[in-house]
Amino acid sequence: MNLKLNFSLLFMGLILINSVVIGQNTTRKDVFVDEDGVMRWGGTNEEVHGFGVNYSAPFAHAYRSAEKKGLDIKSEIDKDVYHFTRLGFDLYRLHVWDTEISDEKGNLLENDKLETFDYLLNELKKRDINFVITPIAYWGNGWPEPDEDTPGFSNKYGKENSLTDPEAIKAQQNYLEQFLDHVNPYTGVAYKDEPNLIAFEISNEPHHRGEPEEVKDFINKMVAAMRKTGTEKPIFYNVSHSVQLAETYFTSDIDGGTFQWYPTGLGFQKELEGNLLPNVNDYHIPFNDVIKKNNKAKLVYEFDAADVNKSYMYPAIARSFREAGIQLATHFAYDPTFLAYANTEYNTHFMNLNYTPHKALALMIASEIFHEVPMREELGTYPENLEFGDFKISYEGDVATYNSGDTFIYTNTNTIQPKSSLELKKVAGHGNSELVNYEGKGAYFLDKLKDGVWRLEVMPDPILINNPFGSNSLEKTVSVISWKENSMEIDLADLGKNFKISGLNEGNMKEFEVNGRAFGISPGTYLVQSVNANFKINDFENNWNFDLRSFEAQESTVDRTYLIHEPSKTITANSRLNIEAIVVSDREIEKVEAWFQNGSTYNSVELTAKNNYDYSAEIPESLIKNGFLSYRIIVSTDDGSVTFPGGVEGSPSNWDFYSEAKYQTRILKEASPITLFNPATDSNNLVIGWSPKNNLVPVHENEAEFQVGIDSLFKEDVENTEAKPIYDYSFRYNFQKKIASRNLNGRNRIVIKASTLHDKTGKIQVALLMNNGASFGKTIELTNEIQEIEIDLEDLEPVKTVTLPRPYPGFLPYYFDHSYSGEFKIEDIEAIQFSIGPGMEQENLQKPLSVGIREVRLE
Repeated sequence: MNLKLNFSLLFMGLILINSVVIGQNTTRKDVFVDEDGVMRWGGTNEEVHGFGVNYSAPFAHAYRSAEKKGLDIKSEIDKDVYHFTRLGFDLYRLHVWDTEISDEKGNLLENDKLETFDYLLNELKKRDINFVITPIAYWGNGWPEPDEDTPGFSNKYGKENSLTDPEAIKAQQNYLEQFLDHVNPYTGVAYKDEPNLIAFEISNEPHHRGEPEEVKDFINKMVAAMRKTGTEKPIFYNVSHSVQLAETYFTSDIDGGTFQWYPTGLGFQKELEGNLLPNVNDYHIPFNDVIKKNNKAKLVYEFDAADVNKSYMYPAIARSFREAGIQLATHFAYDPTFLAYANTEYNTHFMNLNYTPHKALALMIASEIFHEVPMREELGTYPENLEFGDFKISYEGDVATYNSGDTFIYTNTNTIQPKSSLELKKVAGHGNSELVNYEGKGAYFLDKLKDGVWRLEVMPDPILINNPFGSNSLEKTVSVISWKENSMEIDLADLGKNFKISGLNEGNMKEFEVNGRAFGISPGTYLVQSVNANFKINDFENNWNFDLRSFEAQESTVDRTYLIHEPSKTITANSRLNIEAIVVSDREIEKVEAWFQNGSTYNSVELTAKNNYDYSAEIPESLIKNGFLSYRIIVSTDDGSVTFPGGVEGSPSNWDFYSEAKYQTRILKEASPITLFNPATDSNNLVIGWSPKNNLVPVHENEAEFQVGIDSLFKEDVENTEAKPIYDYSFRYNFQKKIASRNLNGRNRIVIKASTLHDKTGKIQVALLMNNGASFGKTIELTNEIQEIEIDLEDLEPVKTVTLPRPYPGFLPYYFDHSYSGEFKIEDIEAIQFSIGPGMEQENLQKPLSVGIREVRLE
């Protein structure tokens, strides 16, 4: 393809279109940083606000995957950018894969990757979405695949040498000049002059190890190369790595620092359980005085609650960012829709409107927080900071809401009363509310066009069928998309009853009959108007940044019968037990039934459908007796039967049915101990810092020991800016699901079976963590002989809760300071925290330590 010829043709055709977009911001000029370190728009002096996502479709794995699938990457970008507008994003950030668009000397390569990036920026610009661009990533282009042999300077020198090698520095200076001077053929504007480009961040996570003078010289050379182009845009530098150089960073020629936040760590390989709000209580920057002294600004280039498939975290993160004085933030990273089914791009993250609607809506709420909550406003300490302004966050039910009067956004089912249904102009949700009852599993949006007339957009239903955070592949599906007609009921005062619904998006000619306020609805965009309204869509003066007829959604990917069910691990005899399953199929489902066995007792029961996907049944009382409850679930469709677990074709009633896989639940006597931690089954789910000496070893045929070994409780770390060294090694196990069906009444002591592995004696603190983040524990003495130690619950005292997993960046607080001053409540426990260090003598703090844990139970 002759790119230069195509660019010249595009230039004349598009420059007029984009002049309209540019004209929308004629009163705004380049952003500047004022004397208080606040970014403001030139021309208006308005404080800069921005919130959005990282999105890497033009480069690396995403670009290659689109090629492999034979997809038009620009068409795929269009779909995702449309979703950005629906979620209210007004900011985009990306570290550009310089290694794909440069040569060894830093010359910019005008290739397909750069042209696709230009296309993306232009599409964002059309929607009035601003951007922060990081020209240098230092990364290879492989992840999660092997790196390719790319032409760029980063490939030749690597990150570390790029920061010190004179020739690498020259290449970067050359590259930065050419990058900023590059004219986007779709806009006709150079990056350095782009009105929608708020700021540049020089490079992504440089990790300096040199002396301060050398580092400052390097930074200033990069800034000088960029200023040589004539740009007056703010230039930022990453300061959340190598923070021992904070003074160096903020006395250099930069305008501000960029930060990250991964409050739940990275790469747990499965979903983290329990209440993680304590991890996002506060974004404490220990060198903030240095930033203030030098009048520098702050933005967040990446953040995520990694390995968490919940919505409640994001508004809390946004709140803490605003308290810390952050003006701009971008989540990392939005999955391109065509890849989200496999979540291969970054498996520790998972974000897409089609596939994670509750989380995407949480980002929508976070965007509102960034635009409404004043910067540096103190909003209290957890749990008092869960309601602020028009926002509310709840761990229970996984709900976040924005309730401003004219807007109501919610992430999951709730009973919150909207402030004023008469003033409402926008509703977005997932699940049920006082305004909308919806039995589908996708997101929906309601936008008021005029009194009695609304635009309704309904997304299809995602069904999570595999662990999205584990080892992923383009050949492994983690979630499927189902298109069904689901029940919906809308209670909006100006619509009344028996309103009219008609399809708006291309090819959607559907009209649905409304019975009162209830109707069935399929994925698509619709015009909803009251009985007396006579609205013509073509007469509407659309001032929004999307076409009213737009609709983008992943087509159905359901290719067979799927059933998602997690059996209860243990329950108490003579209690009640319901089984629940999500079922989706490419065939018509005729029946879902379960076949049970406990000892010599057999029974079967049909599961009842609550909606298109959710099935449940109560297990017969005769089976809830001491023993092993084994069962299968059989899904019958118009094409035959499929049996689970395993998804095996056929039914156990068939003579040639071969699968022996079964679900199993242990039914224990009421007086049986409640096991809180069993290493054999639970150690894989421990949240624990890596140590080569940690190991799970068998002890007996039915018993294992989790061995913890560390060389020292504290190691010098230039990234650790705590005032005093912390001598502590803590780890945690969340047993919430494990004990969900057990009765805790009458339990009055913990029994720990453990020993030291080397010394004659040693200490370990054992604490029970409540669902509000408060810990109650006791330090016990161990010997090198295995023993069972009893702790009366009444002897538990408040102890420090460690922030686990440990967050990035490492300067964030080790301990969580909650405001709870109440008593220990056994009914609220959800995790156990083990800590080595509390109560130990000074002389033992720097010695190798090791313990073995075989069991913790509640009696």
